[in-house]
Amino acid sequence: MRLLPDTHLLLWAAFDPDKVPSKAESLLNDLGNDLFFSAASIWEVAIKTARGQAEFQVNAARLRMGLLANGYAEIPVTGAHGAAVAALPMLHKDPFDRLLVAQAGAEGLVLLTSDKILAAYPGSILHV
Repeated sequence: MRLLPDTHLLLWAAFDPDKVPSKAESLLNDLGNDLFFSAASIWEVAIKTARGQAEFQVNAARLRMGLLANGYAEIPVTGAHGAAVAALPMLHKDPFDRLLVAQAGAEGLVLLTSDKILAAYPGSILHV
């Protein structure tokens, strides 16, 4: 399976593994799965860290390097991804999460999330 964890799952996996739901942990540790992260997640972390949001006090560059070192492949943000956001229903207000949904659909990835609202989008989204 080709998996794209949302930003919170990436942060938990990297810095607070006890918060990773067991279903997500099994999928992330399965060597048969291909793991990806979005450049949008790194951007989200950088912006929210700069704003002082408590759950985002992370060095974005360090997070990116750690993900790459642990076998994750980076998905860049393209204009096609941005345009695909327009076709999504307005279920979720967070633009970063909406972009992840669009990227997963465009790239044939399964989006992993523990966010029930995000999981309500159509497409390959797995609520963990």
